[in-house]
Amino acid sequence: MLTKLTVLAAEEPSPVIPHPAEVILGLVAFLLLLGILWKFVVPRFEALYKERTEKIEGGIQKAEQLQAQAEENLQKYKDLLADANAAAARIRDDARIEAEQIREELRVQAQEEATRIVAQGRNQLEAQRAQIIAELRADLGRTAVELASKIVGESLEDESRRRGTVDRFLEELDSVSAPAKK
Repeated sequence: MLTKLTVLAAEEPSPVIPHPAEVILGLVAFLLLLGILWKFVVPRFEALYKERTEKIEGGIQKAEQLQAQAEENLQKYKDLLADANAAAARIRDDARIEAEQIREELRVQAQEEATRIVAQGRNQLEAQRAQIIAELRADLGRTAVELASKIVGESLEDESRRRGTVDRFLEELDSVSAPAKK
């Protein structure tokens, strides 16, 4: 029976080993499917992959350009800021110099005004002094003529005489007081 079983087993297909026709048909179907995939699907995947790679590389390149432009703009901004700071410093210095000039001009004007006021005051004092001296001379002259008339006993009412007497008296008075001042 053993032989019968072996022959029977040899005629029946094995559940583990496939039939050669199935293997050939499976292989043909696999190669056909592989050919279709290679012909239609793989090029599409390659195109999508290439497009995606280009987009990524373009994005990176664009990002690098934007980064370089941002750095350039930052440098320009820093340069403008430095220029603005320098201009502000120049303006401050110019304003300081101008303030000093204005202050100096005002000081000079005030000095000139003070000198003018002092000179004007001196002129007024001199004029008042001359006026007071003239009034005092006239008063002194009258008083001297009155005293002289009383002492001499004659009238010195005559104008020309009186003036001559007064002038002589004042000249004597000036000559006496002049050496005392020196």
